[in-house]
Amino acid sequence: MNKKILSLTAAALLLPALFCACSGKEQRKTTSIAVFIPGIMADSPIYANLARGIQDAAEQYNASLSDGQEKAEVYVMEAGTNQAEWATKLTSLAAAGTYGVIISSNPSLPEIAQPLTKRFPDQKFIFLDAALDGNSSMACISYDQTVQSYLSGYIAGLVSKSHKVGLIAAQEYPVMNNILHPYFAKGASDAVSGTTCDFRLVGNWYDGAKGAELTDAMYATGVDVILPICGGASQGVISSAKEHNINLTWFDENAFAKAPGVIISCCMVKQQQAAKETTLAYLAGNTAWGTTKVVGFTDGYIEFITDDPLYEQTVPQNIRSKMNELITSLKDGTFKVPQL
Repeated sequence: MNKKILSLTAAALLLPALFCACSGKEQRKTTSIAVFIPGIMADSPIYANLARGIQDAAEQYNASLSDGQEKAEVYVMEAGTNQAEWATKLTSLAAAGTYGVIISSNPSLPEIAQPLTKRFPDQKFIFLDAALDGNSSMACISYDQTVQSYLSGYIAGLVSKSHKVGLIAAQEYPVMNNILHPYFAKGASDAVSGTTCDFRLVGNWYDGAKGAELTDAMYATGVDVILPICGGASQGVISSAKEHNINLTWFDENAFAKAPGVIISCCMVKQQQAAKETTLAYLAGNTAWGTTKVVGFTDGYIEFITDDPLYEQTVPQNIRSKMNELITSLKDGTFKVPQL
């Protein structure tokens, strides 16, 4: 009774006759929430945490209601890893006219949704890990990943013996090109002067074989620490890293257990917390439509994990001490990441 979670299949969504037969204004309930997963939750903790945070918010909201008040319902759709299909599936959700808001998380989604806000003007969208201002049908939460990238690069630079680090990305997009790659490289070179960063693209978010191939190629050039930001393809990166004794830094989750002794750092985004707070704000009618809210390290939405036993076992004490000093100086404001 607290919540209703349905898994929507593409087949059910792609029934135009059903969509045409009903009026969106007649069907739509503001408390009906669709969660659009641009991938598969089992392969992507960042998306699993998105859904979990929204479901937590619905449970909390429903528990606060009096008898007879309309409860929040959460519908989850996994759109799969083929990005070419995301626009069609997102269009189907909007065309259904059922959901007060569609919530998702991916930097590419505001651009995909932009034309849908004209076709379906009553449909609202909230995107986490994304940015777009000026569209009154959309609200975004953007993580300031400058510090996250810099810290990951800094420890990579400290650990690297070859003074060559690498970043394997799924694809290029503004945040990758303007923040993640340059600030990772900056952190590495600030840690140890002269450290260089090799940057390569998988081309999608799922090709593990390509991830392994790129890792092999980086190893051949002397790279010995890599940051993978490539979704499911990171499994291939892990496999190759184990084979070549390459260390990995990690984004968005505590992943030390994925590859003990290989992963040297995890700098996570608190997606579940952000998703819950954002959903509660929506249900309370407090969403700032047309804006992007930026949250980050000093707000507590990004955390460099220092208390995991595997971190302590894998990273030498002198390097952990240097990271603790850097983290403390960032938190107390005595040091700020240099702007590029």
